[in-house]
Amino acid sequence: MPAVVTVDSRSGVPIYQQVIDQIKRSVALGTLVPGEQLPTVKALALTLTVNPNTVARAYRDLEREEIIETSPGRGSFVRGNGVVGEMTRAVADVAAKAVGEAVREARSLGVARPDLERMVERALARWYPEETR
Repeated sequence: MPAVVTVDSRSGVPIYQQVIDQIKRSVALGTLVPGEQLPTVKALALTLTVNPNTVARAYRDLEREEIIETSPGRGSFVRGNGVVGEMTRAVADVAAKAVGEAVREARSLGVARPDLERMVERALARWYPEETR
């Protein structure tokens, strides 16, 4: 597996959630392809210098969401069946989470809703210039 997972203990986002989000993103972008084996729980925990239970929780959640499948004795793999739909859902999940966190942060900073809406419109215009309303 390419080095697609990094964690930041100061981000405020739980480590297991960072692992989940990054694996989902990697699947959605095709960095991780169907059938590709993920590192073992122990190996990824050592790489990230986190508790193996943290990685195990992330893998369990990814398996529950049908992003990966685990075969005892063989390891964990990116799911092959229906992965296109799962990738689309993974992208939407990660994007929705990022947008939600940005809105929450703006509110905690005291940004008024109309100001935030203008900021979002400017960002949309910047990143999606070819699309108009």
